[in-house]
Amino acid sequence: MRHLEFRTVETSAGTRAPDALVGRVVDGRYRVDARLARGGMATVYEATDLRLDRTVALKVMHASLADDAAFVSRFQREARSAARLSDPHVVAVYDQGEDGPLVYLAMEYVPGRTVRDVLREHGRLSAEQALTILDPVLQALEAAHRAGFVHRDVKPENVLLTDDGRVKVADFGLARAISSATSTAATQGLLIGTVAYLSPEQVERGVADARSDVYGAGILLYEMVTGSVPFAGETPLAVAYQHVNAAVPSPSSVRPEVSPLIDGLVAQSATRDPDDRYPDAAAFLDDVRAVRRQLPAPRAFGVVDDPATAATLVVPLAGAGTGFAPPSGPAPTADSQTTAATPLPAAKPAKRKRRKGWIAFLAVLVLAALAAGAGWYLGVGRTVAVPPLANLTVKQAEAKLAPLGLSLDASQTDFSETVGKGDIIRTDPDSGAEVREGATIAAVVSKGPERYEVPDVRGKTVDEATALITENNLAVGTTKQAFDEKVDKGLVVSATPKVGTELKRGQTVDLVVSKGPAPVKIPNLAGQTKEAATATLTKAGLEVKYADAYSKTVLEGSVVSSNPKAGATVPKGGTVTLTISLGPPLVTVPDVYDLKAATAQKRLEALGLKVVLEYPLVVTPRDRVVIQSISAGTQVRWGSTITLSIV
Repeated sequence: MRHLEFRTVETSAGTRAPDALVGRVVDGRYRVDARLARGGMATVYEATDLRLDRTVALKVMHASLADDAAFVSRFQREARSAARLSDPHVVAVYDQGEDGPLVYLAMEYVPGRTVRDVLREHGRLSAEQALTILDPVLQALEAAHRAGFVHRDVKPENVLLTDDGRVKVADFGLARAISSATSTAATQGLLIGTVAYLSPEQVERGVADARSDVYGAGILLYEMVTGSVPFAGETPLAVAYQHVNAAVPSPSSVRPEVSPLIDGLVAQSATRDPDDRYPDAAAFLDDVRAVRRQLPAPRAFGVVDDPATAATLVVPLAGAGTGFAPPSGPAPTADSQTTAATPLPAAKPAKRKRRKGWIAFLAVLVLAALAAGAGWYLGVGRTVAVPPLANLTVKQAEAKLAPLGLSLDASQTDFSETVGKGDIIRTDPDSGAEVREGATIAAVVSKGPERYEVPDVRGKTVDEATALITENNLAVGTTKQAFDEKVDKGLVVSATPKVGTELKRGQTVDLVVSKGPAPVKIPNLAGQTKEAATATLTKAGLEVKYADAYSKTVLEGSVVSSNPKAGATVPKGGTVTLTISLGPPLVTVPDVYDLKAATAQKRLEALGLKVVLEYPLVVTPRDRVVIQSISAGTQVRWGSTITLSIV
């Protein structure tokens, strides 16, 4: 079973503490007049739509939900979807929005009370009374199911009985928004609902379809005819456990006087396995109407067989002058366009009284028609057509509305590619619509084309640049890398289009990211003087180190070689070692005294020395070295010259 959190709904009654929202105008449009009720998810206020001059019910979500961005997003989508659901038994959704920390829903204002109020005042209902209420509830659910909606939270608090006898279902889509918002990583597996009416699949898996609404409607029927819900426990979790593991008992097991026909409806609608239930509200409604045709006509709430006690049980509805009583006779057909309930007298009168009642009823109708006609003439009948205001400035529009007795609300703005900045894009109501004199026309004023400047992202990391571009409602396009002498590796060198260019929302900005300075190619420095080679490498941004070596070919103090070798590349700032020539190596002169001239010459030349032979004027047959110009054991440079005297 999923981890569950359950929140109860409490209807405000009696003395209330002052509410800071009463008297405020929400979103520049809804004046909050009074608080009606406070529940676990929202507070409901009676408010006036200043734009359309009508009374609405304003449902303001509690801060714990309004602070959840995921909930707000889901709530907005579900409210927009619910607003498309049109049925006479569904509380209409007019608008949704945010005003600072307030997340609200503007709905049809339904004067009257809930089924919960009726059960509190009168206790359980008769079978015929309960089915008269359930019929329009199922009509509302049927319309929702056809449109692809699932209510998810069918309960007495969401079934409203209007002062003029209609039945309406409220809060379509809200349960889905809340259950989705609470399935985030932070609250994984959390389910918010009303435990007494949750279907087993909602408890176990958090899923709901049309059959889940059928289950909730079955529990609603059970409670209306018995006065209590089928499962109770010390904790909500205990109640949820029973929904999953126990069968809903038959109402007659609690109230023996309940008809077996009601037992059958509850059994078919509130079985644990969804596949065994009615597939949708329409199928449930067919059986409800079949049962209604077999039951007696319903009586008003609170009417009992003992007239002496009836007066204490009949509680008039405000403005209706009578208890709520469903219509007598056969149940309405599927094509019926009449409302599901109308106010009737609390008890059955005699025929003579019935005739008087009809006469009085007709007189009331005539008076109502006259009053309506007068009201139409004095109020709604005095209307004017909204003139075309598109592409006009606010001052021009005000000047055009003034002679018609209309005023302008130009507080809303929006971007436009076609309407100039400061001119009107559209109005609500549209041009040509009929409105009463003194009405306010809401206009959306153009802010001009939607454009955003390319921000300065130079010198920033790619992540920083991406975040800044995204904040400006643009997107990052391609990212290329290039060497740059001034910008550190990994930082943005430039953006295209250039900084300050104005782009449309979502257009891309290409980035060039530095790979750091370009590497340096080592030139051939061999033979250059130490000073000259050092200057060349330093100018290229390299560090220089030195090493010494003898060289038979390179002059002392000049470059013999480099490490890395000539032709290799080194990152800028890298180090190159130059080998500087110490000149030719040293050679130790050997002792060649008394050696044959040719032998001595060969030995010395093998050491890299140059040999000069000197002979006397008279050549002797000995041909041996008698004198060497550099003494044996002396060290001289490779290539030095030694003179040998031969006799």
